[in-house]
Amino acid sequence: MFRSMFANMPGVVKNLVIINGLFFLATVVLENQEISLTYELGLHYPGSENFRPYQLATHFFMHAGFMHIFFNMFALIVFGSQLERVWGSKRFLLFYLITAIGASLLHIGIQVYEVYQAAGQAFPDLTVLDAGFNNRGEFMTVTDPPEYGGKSVVGQNYARPTVGASGAVYGLIAAFALLFPNTQLMLLFPPIPIKAKWLALALAAFALYSGYQRTDGDSVAHFAHLGGMIFGFILVKIWQKNSTTFY
Repeated sequence: MFRSMFANMPGVVKNLVIINGLFFLATVVLENQEISLTYELGLHYPGSENFRPYQLATHFFMHAGFMHIFFNMFALIVFGSQLERVWGSKRFLLFYLITAIGASLLHIGIQVYEVYQAAGQAFPDLTVLDAGFNNRGEFMTVTDPPEYGGKSVVGQNYARPTVGASGAVYGLIAAFALLFPNTQLMLLFPPIPIKAKWLALALAAFALYSGYQRTDGDSVAHFAHLGGMIFGFILVKIWQKNSTTFY
């Protein structure tokens, strides 16, 4: 079954699945050697000394665990395969990259706002924080001193790299819902049918709500998910306006 599914994938989707898989395998292997590929290639806060511009292009090939990459690749295959067949390889790859990077830009924008609200400046000096990193780049504490509002948001934003293809995947879901709004889908959990348009709206609402109501310990980049959907929606609308075909 899996061999047949893989053989039927269009080219860009297949290559994206392979690349993500190779990155994940390398992450696991190097972690056993005490080398954190997530720390090097994940997207750090722009004010961090660990931020590198290339992380904007590498972070969405990294994943935090097996279930993280499994669900992202499953969604990429389900939604991306149909979109690539409709758009063609070049347009599909362009869409994927724009939504992935667009998602990260919104995520960074929210981070900058949160840090500014807590610290009074967007790029405070982390050395004054009562915090530090170990030799693997992992944050040792998430408690900020009183002059930073006594909140953990500064330390968390500086320390926690963002990884995952979820922004692009949410963009694919938004595009699929626009092109095939009444297509009936079957959810995995719970296993109930739902139309594509309602799935996209539900995911967007959940991302917005979870982003504003984020609790301590929530490491999910909810606004990156929302950003992928926003950029995906805008891009599809632009293409529809400039196209003589239904997509």
